[in-house]
Amino acid sequence: MGVLTAIDGTLLNALAVLVGGVIGWKIGDRLPKRINESLFSVLGLFTILIGLLDALGTKNPLVMLGALLIGTLLGELADLDGLLTRFGDRLQQRLARDGSRLSEAFVTSSLVFCVGPLSILGAFENGLHGDITKLAIKAMLDGFAALAFSATLGWGVLLSICTILLYQGALSLGAHALAPLLATNPQMITELTATGGLILVAIGMKLLKLRDFRVACMLPALIVAPLLVFGLNAVAQLLR
Repeated sequence: MGVLTAIDGTLLNALAVLVGGVIGWKIGDRLPKRINESLFSVLGLFTILIGLLDALGTKNPLVMLGALLIGTLLGELADLDGLLTRFGDRLQQRLARDGSRLSEAFVTSSLVFCVGPLSILGAFENGLHGDITKLAIKAMLDGFAALAFSATLGWGVLLSICTILLYQGALSLGAHALAPLLATNPQMITELTATGGLILVAIGMKLLKLRDFRVACMLPALIVAPLLVFGLNAVAQLLR
């Protein structure tokens, strides 16, 4: 399987966000505020549902808890939320007019498009087997989400395409390179995806304005979760 086949799902996803984002950006001013708010409410509810469904797939809740605690601690120490926000603000200063919402658009859409279980599982399946099914579903969802976000927040949503290409592309290429290791440790993918699902719930609550989580600081948990599984499996092997 070639490298292009390993990332074709990500390219499709980026194209869907581009189309949806441009349409939303162009018609944004024509949509009544109540419609924008309703779209955000639906997206928030659906995001929570998808996150819960995947989080409940965990085989070891303690691994997920440990990953979130350790990952969030690392994220807070590195101030990932602040770094991402400052990066968005810098883009806003260079690319946007005063009073625009470019920073908010970039940060919010990047998190929503890249943290979810479909992003992780889809990228892995694309990289491991060349299967784009999950990323094709995600592309459709993200296209509608991009329309809703850009209609409200403006063209800054289009900047998240770079995040999608870099993040999902890296996951797919990484899975392509680490196929033998991941194939022998399926629980690593299970717990990583479950952890991503719970983070997605936090994003949904943020969209519904129920709680303003510093979601970016939770992202290291996506690395910690599979490492914990790997470590626990290694310890179990030594104790046998």
